[in-house]
Order: sequence, then C-alpha cells, then structure tokens
Amino acid sequence: MEHPLHNGSKFKNPENPSHGFADFLKWIFNRKRAKWPKWIESKPGALPVSRVNAGEIRVTFVNHSTFLIQVDVINILTDPIWSTWAGPLSFVGTKRIRAPGIKFEELPPIDAVLVSHNHYDHMDMPTLKALEKEFSPFFVVGLGNKKFLEKNGLKRVEELNWCEKTFLSNDSRVFFVPAQHFSGRTPWNIDKSLWGGFMIESPQGQIYFAGDTGFGKFLEPLHANFPNIKVALLPIGAYEPRWFMSPVHMNPGDAVRAHQILKPIVSIAAHIGTFHLADEGIDAPKEQLEINLRENGIDPKEFIILDPGESVTIMLNDA
Repeated sequence: MEHPLHNGSKFKNPENPSHGFADFLKWIFNRKRAKWPKWIESKPGALPVSRVNAGEIRVTFVNHSTFLIQVDVINILTDPIWSTWAGPLSFVGTKRIRAPGIKFEELPPIDAVLVSHNHYDHMDMPTLKALEKEFSPFFVVGLGNKKFLEKNGLKRVEELNWCEKTFLSNDSRVFFVPAQHFSGRTPWNIDKSLWGGFMIESPQGQIYFAGDTGFGKFLEPLHANFPNIKVALLPIGAYEPRWFMSPVHMNPGDAVRAHQILKPIVSIAAHIGTFHLADEGIDAPKEQLEINLRENGIDPKEFIILDPGESVTIMLNDA
C-alpha cells in the first residue's frame, strides 16, 4: 500500500509509536482503575429531524464517538455503535454504562457512515450491518478496511489514504486526514489497516471528526489546509495512565490545545461517558476540561460536552 508511513507490513504513526504488547500487559497488571457506575439511567433525546435546512449544521451526540451530523441535506454517522458490548465477545469486551442518545429505530435516513479505524468501539459490525440493512449507506474507511467490510455484507464501501477525498454529494466531500493512533481487532492484525480522522467540506463550512487520536504535529497543517472549521469533534476520554495512553488518546488538556490550533466556532467532546476503557473516573474528563478551559481563558461555550441525545445547531451566519 502506498503510504509514507507503511513499511511494507504495517502502518506507523507520524510521531510517537503506540506501546507494544509488553507495555499493554504492564498496564493491565498494574492499573489503578477508578470505579464507574454499572449503569446510568438516561432517556434518549428528542426525535431527530429528518433533514436540516440550508445554512445549518446540526450535530447530535449519540454516545462514545458516535455523532449524527446533518448538513447540506446529508445525514452522516461517525463511528456508530449501538451494541451493548464493545469487543468480539462479552467476556473480552467492555459493556456500555448508558443507552445511546438516539434509539436506532428513530434514526433519520442515513446517507454516509465515517469509520475512523477498526477498533471494536469504533467499527462495531452488528451496528454497521444493521445500518446496511436499513439504509444501505455509503461507508468511508481508511486503507485496509474495505475487504473486511465487504466480506461482512456492506455494499458501498470506499477506503481512503490520508489526504484523499471522496464526494458525499454534488456539493460536499470528505477528506480522510492524519491521526495519532493505531489499529487492530486481533493480536495478529495490529496496524495492518489505516486509522485517521475526517474533514467534511460542505457549503456550510468544514466539520472535523478527529476519531481516536493523541495530540500531534499533524494539527498545524490540518488548520492550514482547512481554515474554515465550524465544528470540531475532539476526543477527551480514555487518557489515564498518561505513560501508556498519551501516544494514542488526547486528554482534556490536549483537546483544548487542539481547539486553539484548529479555531472552530465550537468544539464538542467525544470518546466519553459510555465505555470504561481506561483508568480515569467517569467525571474526570468533564472536570479536567473545565479546568483547562478556565486556565486558558476560553469561553466554556466554545468547547462543550453534550448529553447523549443532545444536539447543537450552527447557523451559517454564525461564522
């Protein structure tokens, strides 16, 4: 595969490599895992609109890294997961602690699905198969994922290299952009497929979905190439312990730095409050984000955390 960081066998990160299996075992056997509730009762949000009006961007937080993005008469889902477990089997996965903010049967027509990488909490095959059956959407993924998805019955799949684009409509396109992470669904296919984020370009402006990523130098050229970002969906959870997680997961402080570099109208927190993947407490990302925003003199309205099912609408004249 022609990619500047593909060594003939695996993809690599542009900066810090992710930790190997020995460090993973070191973390697992020495971790100090904060206690999370077994379940948080939360009702789904309001029924989503079928389509948004011209001049609007509407983003609804479903759960984890799943967002419904509605723009330019297109409905897009990011990293959709409605499954109870994130993992190949319940005993080797992580169970969700709250319901999705939108019931699957209440989704509006879905036109496109953006999948940032193949980890189970981002590429959830039961959900993708259900979306194929219900909507037959256009799936966009990174290199090395198309064949796997087609084998699982997904019909319209396009895989992209970093900085490549594809069209979502006559007026909107999406770029697959660099991220600092890794891939793998089994011990024998680690880093065999490409991970990344997505930049949606529409007449209403640009929308950035970072996927799963650590902080990196890729953010500066990202802003240079996409200076009109209206909304940035930035991960702030699953970040402790830092010695292990920092190469692949931003903490709230990193996300605030990314917000300052990218200069969107609003950033929305992602990768939080659904699956207990790392060691910090369930409220720690929110508390730390508030501290970092205050310390940097940033209006809290510029970087928000939505409840599952909650939406925010950006009007074109807000730019």
